[in-house]
Amino acid sequence: MAEQDTTSTSQPSLLETGLQERLQAVKAVILDVDGVLTDGSIYYDHTGREMKRFHVADGLGIELLKHAGLRVAILSGRVSEAIARRAAELKIAESYQGVRDKKAQIEKLRQQWETKADELLYVGDDLNDLPAFEAVGVRVAVANAVAELKERAHYVTQTPGGSGAVREVCEWLLKARGEWDKAVEEYLQSRREVTSAS
Repeated sequence: MAEQDTTSTSQPSLLETGLQERLQAVKAVILDVDGVLTDGSIYYDHTGREMKRFHVADGLGIELLKHAGLRVAILSGRVSEAIARRAAELKIAESYQGVRDKKAQIEKLRQQWETKADELLYVGDDLNDLPAFEAVGVRVAVANAVAELKERAHYVTQTPGGSGAVREVCEWLLKARGEWDKAVEEYLQSRREVTSAS
């Protein structure tokens, strides 16, 4: 008797009841930082300044979300110059650091954006992201997330945080919505326009 393949049970299918509709409703993607946009490591230089390692593929994925007309925000429980710089590079205006209550911050954003909870997608990795999961319609955990988060997620990435997990989420979302090809073309067109103007 062949061994039963159990890998498919850990990854929700787009055919899961209601999930496709949830993805179509998303208007904004909210990202945790440490463990999601980074690998969770904290580095200090000789002056004591904190440094973080980001993945370039995540940045491109975020650009594609914007070309698809989606809002992007980042929330971090820590405060770091590196986060501010990365947010500025990616032109993410809604970047919040030192957030102790992520659920409350998401609810503030929802009111500011005049959106419903069902129109938000959140990507997290650790226990402090559990309250954030309660405030959104689509819950995503990265591969390195704690078990409690994965159990509640609609989607668990194959890629760990800091290694392109956010890019994977962006592609998963846009392809599920049928917007991937258009977003890629608009991104490439914007690159061509910049090149021709310089």
